Amino acid sequence: MTKTSVLASSSTWLHPRNLLRISVVVALLTIVLKTMAWWLTGSVGLLSDALESFVNLAGAMFALTMVTVAKRPADTEHPYGHYKAEYFSAGFEGVLVIGASLAIAWAALTRLWHPQPLEQLSWGLLLSLVSTGFNGLLAWVMLRSARQYRSMALVGDAKHLLTDVWTSVGVVVGLLAAAWTGWLWLDALVALGVAAHICVQGMQLVWQSSQGLMDQALDAPQRLQIDNLLDGYARRGDGVVFDNVSSRQAGERSFLDLHMHVPGQWSVQRAAQLRSEIEAELLKAIPGLYARIELLPEGMSTASEVADGGAEGAVQESSGT
Repeated sequence: MTKTSVLASSSTWLHPRNLLRISVVVALLTIVLKTMAWWLTGSVGLLSDALESFVNLAGAMFALTMVTVAKRPADTEHPYGHYKAEYFSAGFEGVLVIGASLAIAWAALTRLWHPQPLEQLSWGLLLSLVSTGFNGLLAWVMLRSARQYRSMALVGDAKHLLTDVWTSVGVVVGLLAAAWTGWLWLDALVALGVAAHICVQGMQLVWQSSQGLMDQALDAPQRLQIDNLLDGYARRGDGVVFDNVSSRQAGERSFLDLHMHVPGQWSVQRAAQLRSEIEAELLKAIPGLYARIELLPEGMSTASEVADGGAEGAVQESSGT
């Protein structure tokens, strides 16, 4: 097998849909392991851990559905595609995480007032640690793939799995502390701390999802790349000016809109050739970018700009000043 084929195979396995299918299988496996751990020990911490795994399963299934929807091609009713479907997945996972934190907190408070003895800790801890290892490894791979494919759904599911990892770590710490000191309420107290932590994570996921649905601009480093590239063309001294530069992120697809003003004596062919060159350079700088460049003669504004009181956005002039 050649190096190229190995890389292609690796890339296929790292595709969001494949990883989310694996996430569903891992969620089912961890449900079995953590339920057995709770049954063996009677720990409320391990019970909360098992409940979180059910939430992981629901989240992974919904994320898989939304990633599939996001891949649908553009149609008459959705001319810009379905990329934003991934943000619904991230928001849904955030809500699930918050709900799980409340359920964990309720179970912990109940056990805090009515502590019960713990049994067979060794087997319970072993099962919990095995399932935690599966979740941690999968979350790491998901975050790596999310950066490659710019998948918000994958980010949401990975962070959801990481909350499960932290839950499990907290539970193990609580169980060991309770066994060592004999203070059974430590198990419930640690579970409360874990609930607070994952609640914050859930709220952050909901916030990130809302920003994507509201057409958040590209990240600052990407915007700087765009500005530098356009500034390079503007400094050539041939009278080209860029303005009304705006961007937005929609799942794995990035969108950029801008106006390119060219000297009035230029032919349409010359202007179009320069536009194609700039679009190619933008795509090379930011993979997955869809750039829409509107050609205008120098000094002319669109009707919408006039109605808004003038052009908005950064302007790069050929003089470079």
